[in-house]
Amino acid sequence: MSEITLLLEQCQAGDDAAKDRLFTLLYADLKRLARAHLSKAGPITLDPSSIVHEAWLRCGDAPAGGSRRQFFAYASTVMRSVIVDHVRERAAQKRGGGVAEVTLSTAAFEELPQQPDALSVDEALQALERVDERGHKLVEMRYFGGMTLEEIAEVMELSVPTLKRDWRRARAFLFDYLSA
Repeated sequence: MSEITLLLEQCQAGDDAAKDRLFTLLYADLKRLARAHLSKAGPITLDPSSIVHEAWLRCGDAPAGGSRRQFFAYASTVMRSVIVDHVRERAAQKRGGGVAEVTLSTAAFEELPQQPDALSVDEALQALERVDERGHKLVEMRYFGGMTLEEIAEVMELSVPTLKRDWRRARAFLFDYLSA
């Protein structure tokens, strides 16, 4: 049994010293995961350290999952939630801020493909979860968690070919949803 798995078990049993040790061991990996999330979230005012600390607090007294991979899949979901909540809060502040709306009319800018914002991606993922829970988990682990299909197959106890089919279906669903 790895040290991380052992520490996760001790955390679930309520050992605060194990939780501190686990945070120290995983901090660099969690920060790398937060950077990956930020690179996909677009321009926001959070930094990787803020995301790691907020996600750690939200994980509660006992981080979920019995293995390192399961923990990182869970942490990835929590980090996405932190980013989405931050974007929602900022959007709420902007709506009532009395700031005048500015319209850009540059033709070249209008022809650029629009990247979906974090709220649109979150809405699409929620819609995917309603119709295909397994596909939703796969997208979170692969896209947000940076896990390979082989790692996900191990965590979800499915074959890689099955996950490849699920991945194609989930991507098509998200593409259609975000294109509409």
